[in-house]
Amino acid sequence: MEAGKRNIHDIFNRANKLKVPHFQRSYVWQEEQWERFLDDMRYSSKSNCPYFMGSIILKQKETLANEDNIRIIIDGQQRITTFILFFKALYIKNSIPPEEFSTIFTMYDKKIILDHNYSDKDVFEKIFYDKEVNEIEKQNGVYKCYEYFLTNLKENEIDQNHLFSNISFVGIDIQHNEDEQQVFDTINSLGVRLTIAELLKNYLFKEDIDFYNRNWRDIFERDKEIKDYWEQEVTSGRNIRSNIDLFLQSYLFIKVLDKDINVSTEDRERYFKVDSVFRSYKEFIKRYNIDKNNIISELKKYALIYKNIINPAIAEQDIDRDNYEQRLNLVIFEMQTATIIPYVLYIGEKVKDQAERNKIFRYLEAYLMRRIICRDTAKNYNQLFRSFINNKIDTVDKIKEIIDRKDEKINRMPSDEEIREGFESSVLVNKQAKGVLYLIERTIRSELNATELRYFNEYSIEHVMPKKWRNNWSDNLTDDQTEKRDKLLLTLGNLTLLTKRLNSSIRDSNWLQKKKGNKRNHGLDEYAQGIEIFSKYLQRDSWDEGSIIEREEELFDLAISRVWNLNF
Repeated sequence: MEAGKRNIHDIFNRANKLKVPHFQRSYVWQEEQWERFLDDMRYSSKSNCPYFMGSIILKQKETLANEDNIRIIIDGQQRITTFILFFKALYIKNSIPPEEFSTIFTMYDKKIILDHNYSDKDVFEKIFYDKEVNEIEKQNGVYKCYEYFLTNLKENEIDQNHLFSNISFVGIDIQHNEDEQQVFDTINSLGVRLTIAELLKNYLFKEDIDFYNRNWRDIFERDKEIKDYWEQEVTSGRNIRSNIDLFLQSYLFIKVLDKDINVSTEDRERYFKVDSVFRSYKEFIKRYNIDKNNIISELKKYALIYKNIINPAIAEQDIDRDNYEQRLNLVIFEMQTATIIPYVLYIGEKVKDQAERNKIFRYLEAYLMRRIICRDTAKNYNQLFRSFINNKIDTVDKIKEIIDRKDEKINRMPSDEEIREGFESSVLVNKQAKGVLYLIERTIRSELNATELRYFNEYSIEHVMPKKWRNNWSDNLTDDQTEKRDKLLLTLGNLTLLTKRLNSSIRDSNWLQKKKGNKRNHGLDEYAQGIEIFSKYLQRDSWDEGSIIEREEELFDLAISRVWNLNF
């Protein structure tokens, strides 16, 4: 790897063709970036002073003697594309002969210097060669960028020679046998990195467009709805990742754990690292002589299963009480237990009987939620659920047999008595508490209830007796009673779901005013009405420690008898 200062002529070296990987992301810059770019060009031209424009990473492609010298654009695709479109518009606005533009942005053999990706190539080359662009192509981001510069550039306001003299980059050149992903991992200041999906599809398909269309585009990029599903951001542990990256990691885990492939323990641990999934794919395929076509075929199969089961947007949708896939999705994405996804995907592929699959998902929900109520650690989930895949655990009886042997706190299933203690004393974070109450409400809610249960994200959590109870709930308590109250009001018995947060003016009010609200703001009667696990308490004239304990007991009974019971 070599790095150094580069000017425009260094980047657009006519002896080298620049190539955007064929299936890399489309051009995505929009008006915000174009406006800033144009301001930068105006400033550089007017000041006639050196101006730094960021980093460009190029990787030398291994080519034959009679082929063009090609450098793959690893980072800088958006900036390079914008530069060419900008100069195209600038030369037109400044009435400079097109031959001068071609002298800069074509190779010595007159070929265009930038070979664009699959989705942008046609419209980019039409603009470059002054060919007519149709109405559909005018919706492409490349054309919109060009049109923006044509509209906003003024004649002779920018001196192109000043730009050639002053614009500079940091150029990073990578040899063909060097790992571009490792470069990304070590250059943190770039702020941009290719996704696992972008790297992998270029690795698997090279430039075979028909093969790509059949085996990737139709699955992941066929239309906007499909693309939105795979591109949505998902919180996984401490990371925010795209849904497709999470899928690709999950599939890799399943393959690595396949006993027939016999991946070594040392390799497994390396391939399980979240920050090097693409590198793991490449090494795994090469070291274990995996047929790429088989990988592609299985990716298609597992992607369809994943999309049918995994739903990161579940918090914005209705949940059927008896749909255990939907319920488990809520636990996965709102209770932050995404480490279970590879095993869920494995079950989706291996267990064809829907009744058995429902039992497994129901048991997994009970396992995860019981442990949340008891505040048990989730740090060993990765190892546990990988062991399920490795040992081909594909029935609820097999899962129960393993979990029942886990006496240690790390992986054990909490008993009913431990669940009781959890309701009595556990202090959960708001989203966990909301998940517990919401799933109980969803399970026990009568179809005769006149109020429709809303989506998970439409509810908030409220402390019925406020944390600042001393302002309006003082009852001349002893020190011991005060300490007991402070602990008790943080538990599940003192929490309720609300359709809207209470106004601060009544949040800490006494019980009666908190129920009724005031002339300007509604209270619990309005925002908690219809919630079956709390509505009966709205009829009471007081709310105290006895009420909290009574409700804890009621929630506990519902949890172990109807929601997360283990008798199935």
